[in-house]
Amino acid sequence: MDIHTIYALIGFLMAAYAVIGNDAVQTLGTFIASNNKVFKWYWLWAAATLVMVITLSYGWVTHDGDISFGRLSKIPPIEIQWYHAAAPFVLVLLTRVGIPVSTTFLVLSTFASTLVLEKMLVKSVIGYGLSAVIAYSLWMVISRFMNEKYNMVKKENRAKWRVLQWLATGFLWYSWLSHDMANIAVYLPRQLPLEMFGGVLIVLSGWLAFIFWSNGGKIQNVVLEKSGTRFMRSATIIDFIYALILIFFKEWNSIPMSTTWVFVGLLTGRELAIATTYRATYKAGYVFPLIGKDFLKMMIGLGVSVAMALTIHYVLNPQAM
Repeated sequence: MDIHTIYALIGFLMAAYAVIGNDAVQTLGTFIASNNKVFKWYWLWAAATLVMVITLSYGWVTHDGDISFGRLSKIPPIEIQWYHAAAPFVLVLLTRVGIPVSTTFLVLSTFASTLVLEKMLVKSVIGYGLSAVIAYSLWMVISRFMNEKYNMVKKENRAKWRVLQWLATGFLWYSWLSHDMANIAVYLPRQLPLEMFGGVLIVLSGWLAFIFWSNGGKIQNVVLEKSGTRFMRSATIIDFIYALILIFFKEWNSIPMSTTWVFVGLLTGRELAIATTYRATYKAGYVFPLIGKDFLKMMIGLGVSVAMALTIHYVLNPQAM
């Protein structure tokens, strides 16, 4: 095993943990928050793992062994260097302090050309803005019919909402995996042999078990701070709309984007709509610091990502530009 293979292995293991520990909470955070008092963590993990295995197997078969679903078409395979492996390590450190960093920027920016990085940034900014506008518009209507600051689901309807939530989460988990698996697959061969594919599934399942066991980790606070995210009805609506937005951007083009920015934009628009609807009881002095803190954390992550990318492209490996 040469040094570049070792770098690739370290990068893959760190990226797998960082993606599952940071980005997956966007997808599974509301699911964990609204179910952890009803189901044991290992049942939630088993359900999420089953969907993951089916999704990645589908991608592996339909894309000739490529589990990135073709989202690395603009980023050709290269020889992995030490700084490629360092990127997910930095991401793990930021994740441990609860900063919702974009894995796409921090990991893929070290592989992509500056031109592709620019396209990723533009697409992500559009994703943040569009998801915020869509969420605000939808929740201005939704808030007229249901108060998501309280769990008002009648007892006889809870089983129905529970089933709908699990279906919505499965749909979102599939949509998200087909987007963000590129952040892990970039360290792997574009066509995975069967035995390597099996190893990838085992590693991802292990990290996923840790996340469910720890109830989402510190990044889960980004979800729990928002109104009603512990309630299964609210979680179902959030997950379903988030999944539709991701499907839209997936079909738009194959350029990777930050699903973190889309998720934060969705929660921002939703929180503003709820605050607008319930102005008498939900003060702007609470909501603006909340969404401002999330945006600041996103900018910190972007700054670190851009700094690493520029250092690699202009200092460590200028011929990669």
